[in-house]
Amino acid sequence: MEWVVLAVTGLLAGTLGSLMGLGGGIIIVPALMIFSGFSAFFADISPQTAVGTSLLIMIFTGLSSTLAYMKQKTVDYLAGAIFIIGGGPGALFGVWLNKDIEAAPFLIFLGLFMVFVSFILLIRHKLKPLKIRGKGIRRTYIDAKEQEVEYGFQPVIAIVIAFAVGMLSGLFGIGGGSLMVPVMILLFGFPPHLAVATSMFMVLLSALISSVSHIALGNVEWLFALALIPGAWIGAKIGAAINRRLKSDTLVILLRIFLIIIGIRLMWQGFSGL
Repeated sequence: MEWVVLAVTGLLAGTLGSLMGLGGGIIIVPALMIFSGFSAFFADISPQTAVGTSLLIMIFTGLSSTLAYMKQKTVDYLAGAIFIIGGGPGALFGVWLNKDIEAAPFLIFLGLFMVFVSFILLIRHKLKPLKIRGKGIRRTYIDAKEQEVEYGFQPVIAIVIAFAVGMLSGLFGIGGGSLMVPVMILLFGFPPHLAVATSMFMVLLSALISSVSHIALGNVEWLFALALIPGAWIGAKIGAAINRRLKSDTLVILLRIFLIIIGIRLMWQGFSGL
């Protein structure tokens, strides 16, 4: 029964992660931590093994969804490459921060983080993208309505923000997409569909960097990973296909609702463990 639960979890993580650009870790980490409180089969799961296993799974989720989004031509490779310059070192720093954290504070901080991101998305229309000064990077994108949308960013600012996002990715094992997608939409003016696709490209690169460190530290439950990977791979392709058919506002609303529900559930579990 537990193996079926893991397979379904992988499928949901891949689908929702790819659909919203989250990477899937934002489902796998909370799921493994919640399972640890209900079944002896998962009793040995710690914040470190949940994060390490999640990041390994996100390599496959990121690769599968990136390949799908490449066909849709919605990945901004230049932006993704610049973001990973900051995100890569940030991810390694997050792995280092994760090594001694205990379960209850981990769950509370992760829950608060998810609710905070949801709040930021709620007020996104009142926030204006950062102005591009000097030699900033300016990009254009033709949306579904055949309209040209302009967006852009200052490389230095983008790298600093990406470092912070990468740190949270390595610390919480969530792939960074749960924060990078809102950052790209709110601060840099990315169209939501483009932000999601570019985020998954970054998730792939960031997960590759972070998972190597977690493997070296022995933070991966390999049997659990084998059960999660097939569903995550298939789910990532399903999520990318659904993403193509959704309106931008619908995509953001789904993201907000999901973050609030999971965030509150994690905080409740964290406070119960204090």
